This record gives sequence, C-alpha cells and structure tokens, in this order.
Amino acid sequence: MAKHRRFSDKPNDDSIQKNEKTELQEQETNEKTSLDLKTILLSGTKYAYIIGAVALLSGIFTPLTLDVEIEEVIFGMLSIFLGLVGGIVIFLGIKTQKFTTIMVCGGLGMIFGSLILIYQSTNNPLIN
Repeated sequence: MAKHRRFSDKPNDDSIQKNEKTELQEQETNEKTSLDLKTILLSGTKYAYIIGAVALLSGIFTPLTLDVEIEEVIFGMLSIFLGLVGGIVIFLGIKTQKFTTIMVCGGLGMIFGSLILIYQSTNNPLIN
C-alpha cells in the first residue's frame, strides 16, 4: 500500500533556508577555529608535554648527578628525541591522508635510527 503525503508533511521553504544558513555558519566557524590562536596554542602544548615527559624519562638528571660527561647526556637525549620525532611523524602520517606511506616509512626510519644510536652509545653496536 502506497503512502500518501499530506500537505502538512511538505517541508517549508523557510526551514530549508534556515538549514542552509546554519550549515554555512558551521563551516565558517570551523574555518575560523582552525586558524585561531587558542587552537594553535593547545596543539603546541600537547607536543610540549610529550617532549617534557621524554626528557624526564630519558634520565637527564641521573647522568648529571653521577658526573657523566655532558656530551654523552646530550647525545643520549638527542637519540631519544629522534625516536620521539619518528613517533610523531608516524602519528601525523596516519592522521592525514596525504603522503601517508612516506610519512610512516620516514617515522619508522627515525625510530630505527634512534635504536641504532642508543646501541652505539652503549658500546654494543647493532651494525658492525
């Protein structure tokens, strides 16, 4: 049995125009928020927290209290930061739709390079 439409079921032109206006306003607000200073600061602080956590986890204070040379501490931190950057590149490569394969491979390369540098600093090289 076919359904018959009543005159009251027909949508008003005013409601269609209101829906279009609200969609345009939402698109404009999305464009504004992507360039907003608050959004930029929030995204920057999340990376600052990651960098701070990695610096603390890398044991920056322990080698300095044991009278280890500062060059070794800096080399160790840089190798760990290389792994961190590799992880961020992988995350951004998966998140974006452009250059996904290149970014993931580059991030894995950075993490593998970090692993080689860490083994090199412990005098047990992976590659002879």
